Amino acid sequence: MDQHQNKLRSKRRLDFLAHFEKLAPKLGQYRKRFAYFWNDIVRYCNYFIHEDESVLEVGCANGDMLAKMKGRKKTGIDFSPAMIGIAKAKYSHIDFHVQDAEEISLEEKFDTIVLSHVTGYFVDVLGVFNALNKVCHHRTRIIINYYNFLWEPVLRLGEFVGIKRKSPRQNWLTRKDLQTFLYMAGYETYRTTRRVLIPVNIPVISWVFNKYIGRLPIINQLCLNQYIFARPLCDLPQQEYSTSIVIPARNESGNLENALRRMPRFGTRQEIIFIEGNSTDDTWEQMQKLPARFPEWEIKIDQQTGKGKGDAVRKGFSMATGDILMILDADLTVPPEDLPSFYYAITRNKGEFINGSRLVYPMEKKAMRMLNLLGNKFFSLMFSWLLEQHIKDTLCGTKVIFKKDYEKLIQNRSFFGEFDPFGDFDLIFGAYKLNLKIVDLPIRYRERVYGETNISRFSHGFLLLKMVGYAARKIKFY
Repeated sequence: MDQHQNKLRSKRRLDFLAHFEKLAPKLGQYRKRFAYFWNDIVRYCNYFIHEDESVLEVGCANGDMLAKMKGRKKTGIDFSPAMIGIAKAKYSHIDFHVQDAEEISLEEKFDTIVLSHVTGYFVDVLGVFNALNKVCHHRTRIIINYYNFLWEPVLRLGEFVGIKRKSPRQNWLTRKDLQTFLYMAGYETYRTTRRVLIPVNIPVISWVFNKYIGRLPIINQLCLNQYIFARPLCDLPQQEYSTSIVIPARNESGNLENALRRMPRFGTRQEIIFIEGNSTDDTWEQMQKLPARFPEWEIKIDQQTGKGKGDAVRKGFSMATGDILMILDADLTVPPEDLPSFYYAITRNKGEFINGSRLVYPMEKKAMRMLNLLGNKFFSLMFSWLLEQHIKDTLCGTKVIFKKDYEKLIQNRSFFGEFDPFGDFDLIFGAYKLNLKIVDLPIRYRERVYGETNISRFSHGFLLLKMVGYAARKIKFY
């Protein structure tokens, strides 16, 4: 970089520093005036931050936002000594450091890193994102929020009339710009969203517009606050894990032995857990014979006491001892031979929740009826919008998650409740709340060779519509 460019960068940084040093004594009072706006940012971040996580805020200013965030250990850095001085005086239980974001020298690695309305002030955005690698582990989540460029004329008008404080000219970065910088620094973006149509509290009106109208497609593009969620883009060193494969079975007597005969070997150890679910045929009797017939497999069996596949899955997972938890439907319409693909996807860090998708490859002729297919495509669009991640097939029976993540999901289950008779949405919604990257893995969906489907197109379709409404209330319009 030439000398002239260095001088320009240095001058810009000094201008920013002078601005924030002067602002520091007034910032607390200023943010109180706009508490509605700043509290919404904290509330949204806290939706994904959990009490046992370590949190770093880059550009923490006077520490007011960080103090309201969840986390067992919180750290803030800012390049303004005046800001950090105030933060230390107000919040002695939080670690604060005077540090330039491009030259982070912290030794600790954090679970969540928040950058709220600071990217516009970075002299070298890529340099900052590169520096964050020092404080990231492979499961770190980065949450960035910034102004929507469409609001620049409104914000400038606010400064002109004195409603908003004046600030130096920022980098006005588009979502694509930030995603490119993140990618170049070694991160991948897995979710983006926008919030807040009206940034001030107008009783009733702000609540309606921000909670409902502003979340709708197209209108959402006009919201002021934009968010990007990113994680380190890295292949982990190859490591083998043990796996527990839960096979719920209701009236599947003729499929049980095939599930074991066709099961491939992978990982350090495989535990096969069959859960019988109120069958009217001899499924339970045949299940009890499996351990003796297949001594080469580590088999557990049990009967569920409740109803529905979701109850069976929860019982199976409670019995599991493997590092990775898998579901395989006993109808074998998802071939057991496909399970190694799920294993390698999660162990190589392609995602933290692997969701099977039946809607990519051509299906065998009788694998799925046309009405079911259309319903699945409709619900795919709805849940992709709700979860702000692409979910092509919500009801594929095969889903994979690390046991340690499932244990966290259990701790958060009270947020959604045990509402799901299928089990699929309990896991998908839980993975979303845990801020996991959800990956769709295409599988080849086969015809049944024994028995009849346990799916009722109309009654279960109505239940799915209720799920959409429930998810909208607990996720999109929360």
